[in-house]
Amino acid sequence: MRLALAHGEVRSWRHDDLASLVRHADNRKIWLNLRDRFPHPYTSRAGREFLRVALRQRPETLFAIAVGGEAAGGIGFQMLPDVERVSAEIGYWLGEAFWGRGIVTEAVIAVTRYAIATHGFTRVFAMPFASNRASCRVLEKAGYVLEGRLRRSAIKDGQVIDQMQYAFIAAQPGTPHPATDSPPGE
Repeated sequence: MRLALAHGEVRSWRHDDLASLVRHADNRKIWLNLRDRFPHPYTSRAGREFLRVALRQRPETLFAIAVGGEAAGGIGFQMLPDVERVSAEIGYWLGEAFWGRGIVTEAVIAVTRYAIATHGFTRVFAMPFASNRASCRVLEKAGYVLEGRLRRSAIKDGQVIDQMQYAFIAAQPGTPHPATDSPPGE
């Protein structure tokens, strides 16, 4: 899979992404804003295991965010089961060297559009930690709407914290939606 962005691309993971994956993912600042299944320190062993899973996954829902051809981050969505099968949770991270350039916003827009078009989701949501203002801003710029604050709903680094719930609701057929009906980066 490949989705072109103004400042890079979202693409399938490759075996040769291991070195750049580990280099960018092994950062405590990134780990502090992600779920605990994202390891810290991020070792080559963790990277190999992740790539093994990502490369075998069907349908493919885990992707690299590449800048200048190098895997600089990751983005993906988790398809929900049973009665929630019309929804997916999106998650993402980007290497610190690339922060503040609008790359993640472009990637979120592109992957949201892809997930809705490919899997027919009616809702894609994200639950960043309340302290992660940058991620909340990314979601807002990508057309996601704040649905609420989940007070004391998570624990990270030994602290009980709040999460924010944002959602993107797919437009009804025939109704334009700014985040899914315009090219990424606009």
